[in-house]
Amino acid sequence: MDNTQSKQFPKELDELKDALAKGNIPDSAAKIKEELDLLERTTLNIAITGLSGAGKSSLVNALRGMTDYEERSAKTGVTETTKHPMGYPHPVFPNVTIWDLPGIGTSMFKVEKYLKQVGFDNYDFFIIVASDRFTVHDSRLAHEIKKLNKKIYYVRTKLDVSLNSEARKPNFNEMQTLKRIREYYCGNLEKAGESSPRVFLISRWDLSKYDFPLLLQTLESELEGIKKEVLIMAMPTFSKESIRKKQQTMESLIWKVSLLSCAVGLTPVPGLSLACDIAILVKTMKDMYKVFGLDDDSLRMLAHHVGKPFDELHSAIKNIPSGGEITIQFVRDSLKKSLLWGTLTVVELALDFVPIVGSVFGGASSLASTYCILKSFLRDVVKDAENVRAKAFER
Repeated sequence: MDNTQSKQFPKELDELKDALAKGNIPDSAAKIKEELDLLERTTLNIAITGLSGAGKSSLVNALRGMTDYEERSAKTGVTETTKHPMGYPHPVFPNVTIWDLPGIGTSMFKVEKYLKQVGFDNYDFFIIVASDRFTVHDSRLAHEIKKLNKKIYYVRTKLDVSLNSEARKPNFNEMQTLKRIREYYCGNLEKAGESSPRVFLISRWDLSKYDFPLLLQTLESELEGIKKEVLIMAMPTFSKESIRKKQQTMESLIWKVSLLSCAVGLTPVPGLSLACDIAILVKTMKDMYKVFGLDDDSLRMLAHHVGKPFDELHSAIKNIPSGGEITIQFVRDSLKKSLLWGTLTVVELALDFVPIVGSVFGGASSLASTYCILKSFLRDVVKDAENVRAKAFER
């Protein structure tokens, strides 16, 4: 185990040692399991609102990694297609729901009653979308949302259309044009009464460009606790930075399941530790597949988006087996092939715990083997995620 990783969760390790010294092993295991269960149960509800025709439904689909033309995508059109709040679960992470809300300011939805009509309390934060300009309706809505202590973000969509139009002009400069567009929209909002507005410029068709990465970074930094992890896991794998964020989140998860494995390994029940290790490994490996978009459903959506055959993208996965091949037998074979049970890491961890409660090699070896095999698998998953991304966007 490298020094960086061994220092990443000193608090958790210290708490586990303290539990061992006090004989509170079951309590320690229960606490870690509760944290992992909470991650599974935590929901995230994102509300997309704005004027009719601004591109709300397209943004809903983009956040779900889908195009506008798939069977489960949100309906789009030049007229108002949303008459009441429509929830669209993420196709791979159903605990994340993107809500397409009715257009604000229409005859059916006046600002004064809008929040009550759409069920304000159901959402973790709001994104107000505009394709032309933000209006006084948007500013008034934002004011009401902030009074109720909810976060709100402004997104200017359909940037490609504006840039293509501007590109026909002599001496076109993309950076200067983006700056001018951003200043225009911020000024527009300030005139409507919004103080210090932040406007994110995005392209519906290429999420790696312009401000979409910055939008996600902002959402992540302002979300609290487990909801932040849920967002990172569910968002599209469209850039090297998004892959890096997912890798960091999975490293945190690996530590937690490894600590759980250690606590269970210290429980004197014959065969329990190995059984728990294998179950943990199978589930966590399959979760990694989904987080990095390497499962078949995610690959099909990506293939549809970039206009390439599914088989071509799937061929870029070279370091790990397909999701269906990650079975109990696969994990057993992996453990047999490895020398993890006798590595220096195991010995070092065991010796680290021995002064506290005598011989606890079983627990230390469970921690080390679970950690090492998952860390190795994560490295391979990251390589394949990068391979798939390169294949998807190569010209």
